[in-house]
Amino acid sequence: MRIVVPAGGVGGARFLRGLRAALGTDAPTPGDQTTDSAITVIGNTGDDITLFGLRICPDLDTVMYTLGGGINEEQGWGRADETFTVKEELAAYGMRPTWFGLGDRDTATHIVRAQMLAAGYPLSAVTEALCERWRPGVRLLPMTDDQVETHVVVDDGDGRRAIHFQEWWIRHRAALPAERIVSVGVESAKPAPGVLDAIAEADAVILPPSNPVVSVGSVLGVPGIREALVDKTVVGVSPIIGGAPVRGMADACLTAIGVQTSAAAVAEHLGADLLDGWLVDEADADTRVEGIEVRSRPLYMSDPAATEAIARAAVDLAVELSKERR
Repeated sequence: MRIVVPAGGVGGARFLRGLRAALGTDAPTPGDQTTDSAITVIGNTGDDITLFGLRICPDLDTVMYTLGGGINEEQGWGRADETFTVKEELAAYGMRPTWFGLGDRDTATHIVRAQMLAAGYPLSAVTEALCERWRPGVRLLPMTDDQVETHVVVDDGDGRRAIHFQEWWIRHRAALPAERIVSVGVESAKPAPGVLDAIAEADAVILPPSNPVVSVGSVLGVPGIREALVDKTVVGVSPIIGGAPVRGMADACLTAIGVQTSAAAVAEHLGADLLDGWLVDEADADTRVEGIEVRSRPLYMSDPAATEAIARAAVDLAVELSKERR
């Protein structure tokens, strides 16, 4: 079964690990050069940022590290056994910003990426090269090779201004009320090579419990991607349980675009034209959304077994709905 997963961030990466287990596609052994995969991930690049001359792709790296066995399991992002000597030295030189946790191991990835981009390689080729080391067991594609960045319009008391999403999210912990969230450059972006082909060949599409505004939403914002997905069987896993985000500050993002923080409201925001099925937690078992098949089951990814069970439920629902479409 070929599945496409538009994803970003910690929730998406952990769900993918469960999906890989549910499909029986374990990570390749070291030295295995197989590139075929049952799972194609379309990674969010709207969170990408350039700092200290390095192009940082947080969501692509989180997926790559998580599935490749190099993630900091406790926090869900960054490298395991990380140190921060480079960050401390940059601060000693007075370099800004100091709020971004640039780790030493992580910096090596960013240097490789920066050198390849400077040499003229597109982000999709760079991502493929980085994955040759990590062997994530999925095909990881950026949503676009074009530069797209998510910015947030805020009023911090000194007037309205736009700041990069990373500054709003990390430095301010999304505490500054967002007036607008803007995807800069998305209108002219094109899907990265392989993205539309992967969607066309997919048996189903699964939206993981990633941030619906700045992760999944960013991927859907690239012209051509949402339109391609509409023709497929799409099942989503709610990132909202009992009126609160499972992780992170997705509620602040939803508020910024005028969407209520509830499983039903997120499904309605994504749209019945896109979603065929929607998995919600048992706490939201009374959720009803016109035009979308809603099922409830425990959705906390509390351990690998629970995560695999959630992924299996999403796949089973997609198979069921695919049969109905035929």
